[in-house]
Amino acid sequence: MIATEQLSHDFDGQPSLCRVDLRVEAGQKVVLLGSNGCGKSTLLKLLAGVLTPTSGRVTYDGRSVHEGLRDRAFRRRFRREVGLLFQQADAMLFNATVLEEIAFGPRQHGLPDAEDRARQWAARVGLEPVLDRAPWTLSAGQKQLVGLAALLVLDPRLLLLDEPTAALDPRSSGWLVDFLQDLPQTLVVATHNLSLAAELGRRCLVLGEDHTLIHDGDTLAIGRDRDVLLRANLLHRH
Repeated sequence: MIATEQLSHDFDGQPSLCRVDLRVEAGQKVVLLGSNGCGKSTLLKLLAGVLTPTSGRVTYDGRSVHEGLRDRAFRRRFRREVGLLFQQADAMLFNATVLEEIAFGPRQHGLPDAEDRARQWAARVGLEPVLDRAPWTLSAGQKQLVGLAALLVLDPRLLLLDEPTAALDPRSSGWLVDFLQDLPQTLVVATHNLSLAAELGRRCLVLGEDHTLIHDGDTLAIGRDRDVLLRANLLHRH
C-alpha cells in the first residue's frame, strides 16, 4: 500500500530521519516505536505527504506521493484515503463545533450525507454529548477523539496515528486500543509506550536515536531484544 525508499529528512541541516526503507501492506497493524526526537512524527508526516523528503521518496499504490500531489485527482484521492492524527490534536481542529469539525472532511469531498456521517462517528467514539461544544473547550483526550473521528468519517484506507493514547487515562487508552484493533483500516501507530506495543500491532518498527530504522519484525520479539531497546533509548540500564 505504502512504501519508502531511502527516505531522509533534515530540519535546518540536522537529520531527523535517515535512509529509511519500509513497506506496509494493506490490512497490516504496525507499531512505530522510538524515543522522543528519534523521528517518529517526521516519518508519519512524510508518509502523509505533509513534509517533503530531503532525499528518497514515498510511494502509495506504486506512485510517488510528492510528485502525485501535484495532480488534482491523485491529491483528492490521497487526502481522502490517508489520514494523519497529529500528536497535538489542536493542530488539526479549527471549526466552531465538534459536529462541524467531524463533518468538515465529507463536505469538502462533496459527500451528501456529511452530517449523518459525522453524527454516526461521534456516537462510535463517545462524543455525542459534546457535539455542540467548541473543540477548544474539550479535554486533551476528547480533542484526540474528535481528530480521530474527523479522519474515520472519510472511511480512509490508511491511518497514521501519532501517540494517540498520550492524552488518555488508562481506561480510555484500553478502550482506544480495542477500538483500533477492530478497525478494518491499515494502521501505523507511533508510540514510545512499550507496554502498549504488543496490543497495537503484530509488526513493530523501531527508530534508533540516530534516526535510522534499526528493527522491523515481530512486536512480541522486540520486548526480549535488550540490545535494540537500549539503542533506541526505550530501555535504561542502571
